[in-house]
Amino acid sequence: MHKVPHIVVGVTGGIAAYKSLFLIRLLRTWGAEVKVVATRHALEFVTELSLRTLSQNKVYTDMFSVSGNVEVEHIALADWADLLVVAPATANIIGKYASGIADDALSTLLLACAKPVFLAPAMNSNMLHHPATQANLQKLQGWGVQILGTGTGFLACGAAGDGRMLEPEQIFESIKSHFVP
Repeated sequence: MHKVPHIVVGVTGGIAAYKSLFLIRLLRTWGAEVKVVATRHALEFVTELSLRTLSQNKVYTDMFSVSGNVEVEHIALADWADLLVVAPATANIIGKYASGIADDALSTLLLACAKPVFLAPAMNSNMLHHPATQANLQKLQGWGVQILGTGTGFLACGAAGDGRMLEPEQIFESIKSHFVP
């Protein structure tokens, strides 16, 4: 590993995407180099400009974009990263990852990445506790993926319960502990 941790932050389309901005800021303040891969739906919640400004790097959103580079971006990012964290990790991306579906930049990167992967789930309580989601989380955990858990409180749907993405500080502490036990 490099002296400066290389961290890829995956951002998916959930209301908790705004918390990814704070996570990126914490990682950069700590001294990590950060690159962001955002799904199309993530950009409905946070802007590419915000992600690019905070990470101080290009934001990867399209696996078919013509960037002028001859490298295959998802492979180059997988090689560059010391750790990949997906925050928020929606039921959609969790299901894709567990099923081996690679149909966008982030799901393709997840399958190409042989480095540690941390997931910070964020979804409605019913979705979180659905047997399909639980089976997917257990499968991924069995593969060595670090599932960070969820918080409890008010959800975007107006209900209260578990399924909230952990606070950025909690996610940051888990990442930091990986590098500095």
